Amino acid sequence: MWLSKARLNHDQKAVAALASVLVPEDGSARVAATHHLVWSLFAGDADRKRDFLWREERPGHFLILSPDRPGDGGGLCTVESKEFTPALSAGDRLGFSLRANAVVSRGEPGSGRGKRHDVVMDVLRHHPKGERASHRLGLVTEAGAAWLVRQGERHGFVIEGQPACDGYEAIRVLRGRGEKPLTFSQIDFAGVLSVTDPARFIAAIGHGFGRARAFGCGLMLIRRV
Repeated sequence: MWLSKARLNHDQKAVAALASVLVPEDGSARVAATHHLVWSLFAGDADRKRDFLWREERPGHFLILSPDRPGDGGGLCTVESKEFTPALSAGDRLGFSLRANAVVSRGEPGSGRGKRHDVVMDVLRHHPKGERASHRLGLVTEAGAAWLVRQGERHGFVIEGQPACDGYEAIRVLRGRGEKPLTFSQIDFAGVLSVTDPARFIAAIGHGFGRARAFGCGLMLIRRV
């Protein structure tokens, strides 16, 4: 795997002139635009399926985890890459940062398949509509932390203490004519974890956590404590 830093190349006048289009100020519009921008760094195979994760650190600056090195999008970006080969053991303590679309699957009456629900809204629906606004902030922490604990049980790590669960935001991505907009939420998590199964944990980092991974969610960043 390769961990790369990519930044929009404002040094080139043509790129700088298009900066407001490539990285719009509006949050939802920026998610859609940067989705295409990051994809351009892996151009070359029209049939390629997404096999990389990414997140926007700040406007025009991205972190990308991928099985091969990204290109520069024809000069759109400046890219620096290094191999991502974490040597982890059971018991290692790591600081982490994760932006994720946290969902839970609930069975639907008359259907054999579960339907995915945002973890916050899934809990919030049990509160009267008039009280939901006052409960929302607390439920982001409660539901978000519970989701993260479940991820650890599945993927070889344990969360230490209470993780930070901030930046809950609803994203609406416009698609092609006649298609419904794509809507999802994201939460920024941070804290400390202990590795219990290094192989499962590293595999999960490469695969990503939660949904909406094509739109900047799912990449967990780790560092030694």
